[in-house]
This record gives sequence, C-alpha cells and structure tokens, in this order.
Amino acid sequence: MADVNRGNRPLSPHISIYRRQINMVTSIVNRITGVGMALAAVLIVWWLLAASTSAGYFDFVNGLLTSWLGLLIMFGSLWALWFHFLGGIRHLVMDFGKGYELKSVDFWGWAIVVLSFVLTAASIMCLAAG
Repeated sequence: MADVNRGNRPLSPHISIYRRQINMVTSIVNRITGVGMALAAVLIVWWLLAASTSAGYFDFVNGLLTSWLGLLIMFGSLWALWFHFLGGIRHLVMDFGKGYELKSVDFWGWAIVVLSFVLTAASIMCLAAG
C-alpha cells in the first residue's frame, strides 16, 4: 500500500544547513577538477589530431588554443592538474589512516589550495622561460 503521508515527513538534512569547511570544499573541487581535466584532454587530443590532419586545420585549432580563451582554459587545466594531484596524495595518505585530526585536515586542505596555485605559477614561469 502506498504511503499517503509522504509529503508530511521531515526532509533529510540538506547541504545548505551545513557550514562549509575546507575539507568539504577541497573534496568537491577535487571531483570537479577530475572532470575538467578529462575535458581538457579532449582538447589536447583534438590539437594532436589536427596536427596529423593538415597544416590549415592545425593552424585553425592551434589559433583557438593559443587565443586568450584557449590559454585561460589551458592554464585552468594546469591548475586543475596540480590541485587534483595534491588532493590525490592527500587522499592516499588518508587511506593509510593518517591525517584525520581536525588541525591536520584543515591545514592540508588549505595547503592543497595554496600549493596548487604556487605550483601552477611555477609551471607557467618554467614554460615561459623555456
């Protein structure tokens, strides 16, 4: 028999009632960066396919990827790579049962954010110098 009181039952706690914490945000962003890197990989494969197709098509795709929007996407993908990499290391350490203390969780959450930007900037400087 169907439950006729479905509309009168209390709702489960929703994300809007929880205070955002750095470990929650880094976990969500880590998943988003994984999807973003997959999309960036499609762009890189498109660029490689264009290079193997013809010079005219390569010039078109290369022009798109070296435009301000293309460079913004590529730099964002580089940041996503570093963030996802550092988040993966953090999760690997936590898989061994380490780093679950509140101070440690907060510290490494912020460290991942800061280090991802520092490593992105260092990577861009190395690419520009080379």
